[in-house]
Amino acid sequence: MTPFDQARILHTALQELEVNKPILVGHSWSGLLTLIYALLYPQETSGLILLAPAMYKEGYPAEHGDPLSKLMTAPLIGDLFLRLFLMTPLAKAMADNMLQQTFAPEAVPGGYQERVRASWLRPSSLRANREDVLAFPPAAMEASKRYPEIKQPVIVLVGEEDPFGTKEQALRLQRDIPHAELQIIPRIAHMIPQLHPELVADAIRRIAEPAIACLPVENPYRIDYDIEGISK
Repeated sequence: MTPFDQARILHTALQELEVNKPILVGHSWSGLLTLIYALLYPQETSGLILLAPAMYKEGYPAEHGDPLSKLMTAPLIGDLFLRLFLMTPLAKAMADNMLQQTFAPEAVPGGYQERVRASWLRPSSLRANREDVLAFPPAAMEASKRYPEIKQPVIVLVGEEDPFGTKEQALRLQRDIPHAELQIIPRIAHMIPQLHPELVADAIRRIAEPAIACLPVENPYRIDYDIEGISK
């Protein structure tokens, strides 16, 4: 299930929901997914908002592969290893450590650790996570060659304290998409949607307002937008 596959599934879901020309918001790994969606459906995308995004193979943590992910996703032995691994204290320790690294130097919100353990520490969820890690580098290598084709509005938000090299990736994207608006925000890190939703809402608003102004007078919908987002 590559990022290209996931973009096609997302497009099908939005069509069934009768969501036309969405503004897509992608965080972290999903920065690549969001860009791929715009490449596959350029006439059906109003704009992109990329939050602490990963977009290029170079600089991605698993750029050269990941032995643990390969083991967990291997046929037969991978399922056995996953189930045995999740029975050990090491699994929770790994999840907690990853969580701390993902939020650092900011604090993990109350209750978030429990929700992560409940959802991430399941064989199917962990396997899918590891499959995504391995699928990223080849998909990013293929998609990044076409980033200059993207003409929709693009806003990129990255934290100055992000430990995952997203600032470098964002600066590279700005070279590939010169009209992309880049904001490097001081004193915040990687988990922008969870800790700074007001920044996300503001970015959505700034892309949405010109689109709303272009709606035909006879459009049957009234569109309201506020800090919570956009709704018809």
